Amino acid sequence: MIDYEFLRFVWWILIIVLLIGFSVTDGFDMGVLTLLPFEGKKEVEKRIMINTIAPHWDGNQVWLLTAGGAMFAAWPIVYSVSFSGFFIAMILVLGALFFRPVGFEYRGKVESTAWRKWWDFGLFLGGFIPSVVFGVAIGNLLEGVPFHFNELMQATYTGTFWGLLNPFALLCGILSCAMLTTHGANWLQMKTTDALRARSQKISEVGAIITLILFVIGGIWLYFKNGFVLTSEVNPYGPSNPMGKDVVMQAGAWFNNYNSHPVLYIFPLIAIIAPIFNVIFSKANRNGWAFFSSALTMLGIITTFAIAMFPFIMPSSTNPGMSLLMWDATSSQLTLTIMFVLALIFTVILLAYTIWAYIKMFGRIDANYIESGKNPTY
Repeated sequence: MIDYEFLRFVWWILIIVLLIGFSVTDGFDMGVLTLLPFEGKKEVEKRIMINTIAPHWDGNQVWLLTAGGAMFAAWPIVYSVSFSGFFIAMILVLGALFFRPVGFEYRGKVESTAWRKWWDFGLFLGGFIPSVVFGVAIGNLLEGVPFHFNELMQATYTGTFWGLLNPFALLCGILSCAMLTTHGANWLQMKTTDALRARSQKISEVGAIITLILFVIGGIWLYFKNGFVLTSEVNPYGPSNPMGKDVVMQAGAWFNNYNSHPVLYIFPLIAIIAPIFNVIFSKANRNGWAFFSSALTMLGIITTFAIAMFPFIMPSSTNPGMSLLMWDATSSQLTLTIMFVLALIFTVILLAYTIWAYIKMFGRIDANYIESGKNPTY
């Protein structure tokens, strides 16, 4: 059987990869929908925007489902605590995502401007709300989540929904929205023509700068905030028990991993440099490279967050000693082994399908494509 410590670390990496995959793929869907009521000046332009993502959104959604399923199987304690603490926020996300498939199908069923505007607003919510909530969730993980366990290992969440909307978490939510909206604008650069493409370029350039500024502000703010430090040994081969360790809170502790291993600063550096290249490539009409730059931005930001928190997955602000680590919040060795084998198989299938779908749908969409009636469109 595969080494237990190795499996725990590998699943930490796999969850991060799945989150990056979701951000890069479904991220531009959310970005395009966030821009829908504002960037599309004419009805045909809005239809173009919708049809750039229509062939891909449901396949991209698989990344989120896979990440959620993987978290349930690999980190069951984290899954249960997060659904207890973030329940209302997750219901908001699910409710917003509901508008996506229904909005695509029903938007064009009635020849009414008011009807379409309402569905445009629903599709906007389907992009905007998840973009913000995912960032707010990350901000709260860095703040620490108010939960603790009793002697029966039952988790109790002591916070409120409004407590999640603290200033630092809101900054992370705005950063997430700016990052994904920029990515969506870069997608539209690659997939559209004429005035719509020109507006997308400008939005991409402004969005990349805003993303860079917010990331730097967030990093400076985080440096002066309390982070979590593990002060006792944890057996990487032992059974999962989040109550058998000592944890303290220290100012600037989220930078400890970077200060101990300076080579890791390459990831926040990527998050700073990539938006600059995004602007450069966008101005040079290198749309594919601009899209690649925003994808790199997301890789840099998500990895920066993950490394800062390592080995913490969900710190507890109520009782830091009950924080969840990658060493003490995982499933059994057998479960991780089976899941690892399945992940190797199905992740390859997912990647192959994704690449095939993008190759088949390669090319730009213009007004003639929409209005000709020769192609099935929304």
